[in-house]
Amino acid sequence: MLDQKAILNQCKKYEKEMVNFMCEMIKIPSESCQEKEVIQCIKKEMEKVGFDKVFIDKMGNIFGKIGNGKRIIAMDAHIDTVGVGSMTEWKKVKREPFKPVVKNGIIYGRGASDQEAAMISMVYAGKVIKDLNLTDDYTLYIVGSVQEEDCDGLCWQYILNEKVIPRPECVLITEPTNLDLYRGHRGRMEIGVTTFGKSCHGSAPERGKNAVYMMARVALEIEKLNERLKNNVKTANQKFLGKGTVTISHISSKSPSLCAVTGEAYIHLDRRLTLGETEKSAVAEIKDACKRAGLKPNEFKVEVLTYDTPSYTGLKYPTKKYYPTWLLEENHPLCKAGLETYKTIFNKKPELKKWVFSTNGVAIMGMHKVPCLGFGPANEIHAHQVEDQVPIAHLVKAAAFYAAFPKVYCKTTKKTK
Repeated sequence: MLDQKAILNQCKKYEKEMVNFMCEMIKIPSESCQEKEVIQCIKKEMEKVGFDKVFIDKMGNIFGKIGNGKRIIAMDAHIDTVGVGSMTEWKKVKREPFKPVVKNGIIYGRGASDQEAAMISMVYAGKVIKDLNLTDDYTLYIVGSVQEEDCDGLCWQYILNEKVIPRPECVLITEPTNLDLYRGHRGRMEIGVTTFGKSCHGSAPERGKNAVYMMARVALEIEKLNERLKNNVKTANQKFLGKGTVTISHISSKSPSLCAVTGEAYIHLDRRLTLGETEKSAVAEIKDACKRAGLKPNEFKVEVLTYDTPSYTGLKYPTKKYYPTWLLEENHPLCKAGLETYKTIFNKKPELKKWVFSTNGVAIMGMHKVPCLGFGPANEIHAHQVEDQVPIAHLVKAAAFYAAFPKVYCKTTKKTK
């Protein structure tokens, strides 16, 4: 039987250290592919609190290991952040992205919610596990992953494909959940559509075929498709995750000059996928939209895009920009272990929810079928905003949950093959 008060009190004991660590991480700009300095900051803290082993893989992900048991458990926090965006927005709230502000029990700064706060809680959960001897027949890997904001799941594709650590029985995704339990989210895709017209001199547009006009008709069909996607929602799980969506996020064109008819146009699509929607079905829908717009097969191209940007270490690990949907069933042993941990630490039952956005779970569970469950400090509504923030109390409470989870999981579940 775990001692709830002892765990919470021990986590509270390290509140000041957690706040200092959070502030140090905020001070370090760490956009995707530029995480080297913040990884070194985490490494120093992991070594300070006494992890059994700390190492960095060839992609640049950092790992803190505790224990040598047979049961492999992992917890993941991506430690890259989005960019600054408009400084005008930051000036309106009288804050700067990399100057942490601690006010009224809340820490503000870029990455506070999404999602460096969870890294702080996990590191100090490791210390509490050691302090209180909360060990069992498990090996715990605390993972600080890179490039998630650029390409969610790529880091875990590398970790699992290259066997950087043994395949875990389960992974806790620590993206912000406002201290609730999350059990999945929609998948997503990035799709490119190109229309091919015929350029000519702008003084006589009838001699050519304007690719922008062609694309304008396609864009209207994409808008109609987004409305029709609600027809794909039929089951309870689809309703839980929400309907699939599609939107145009970028448009461009190519022309010989500003005095010419455009010969080629391009749009970038953000496609969110509910259960049952696949890469194949999504591509077919976009091709159908092009046909509905009156385009012939040789007048358009639909393609699933590829990500191949090197990590900060210089490693390239190309992947298709298709990120599968995942959902953990409510009766799954991992979900039950999460509920039991929550009850142990907080004396109440949480509401099971889902993320609106996407996480590394697209690779861990969506591609590799390793069960995932979400629990993290901060509220996802603050992600990517200038109001980026985390309550200090969340750091302490999340650390307590992470410290208790491995032992509860081992006690409430059987070892998987």
